[in-house]
Amino acid sequence: MLFKAPVLKAIAEGEVDLAFRRWRKPTVKAGGTLHTPAGLLAIDAVEIIAAEAVTAQDAARAGYASAAAVLADLAGEAPIHRIAFRRLGEDPREALRRDVSDGALDEVEARLARLDAKAAWTGAVLELIAAHPGVRAPDLAARLGRETLAFKTDVRKLKALGLTESLEVGYRLSPRGQALRTRRLQAGAPDAKPQA
Repeated sequence: MLFKAPVLKAIAEGEVDLAFRRWRKPTVKAGGTLHTPAGLLAIDAVEIIAAEAVTAQDAARAGYASAAAVLADLAGEAPIHRIAFRRLGEDPREALRRDVSDGALDEVEARLARLDAKAAWTGAVLELIAAHPGVRAPDLAARLGRETLAFKTDVRKLKALGLTESLEVGYRLSPRGQALRTRRLQAGAPDAKPQA
């Protein structure tokens, strides 16, 4: 579940704790959590509602001026879902992204080796993101001849290690990802060559 930058700011400031989405199948569930740039969110409730059930109060809690504005933003025919959440605190991946100590990088290298055990892909994906920050996932996936969903799954694995971060469009390397790339380039790693 993605949020636009102004909504993320409002979530971080405690002004937004509801969202509305049209989904065939929800991408979050009650009791789960969601990592966002505004922090870690606890998903308290996910329910299907009728369009007329969107109230002015709910609209304000979702960062909209009116219920009509919510409905205008919900294009499509899928059922409307009302998602209640609360901010738990900072995204734990933030601390990982900033940790560029040698010990942290050694640990990441070991984890990447395990991810590459069946097929080496981590270096190519990191280099592609380094060379093309802010580029849409489908375009990046196409450059590697991969399906978009599988590519996004792999990027999420790298994000969980604190190596990448999502932008409003596309991704970029985090400080940890950049430090790892620099280390690999200095070591002459074959998968650390810049991507065209």
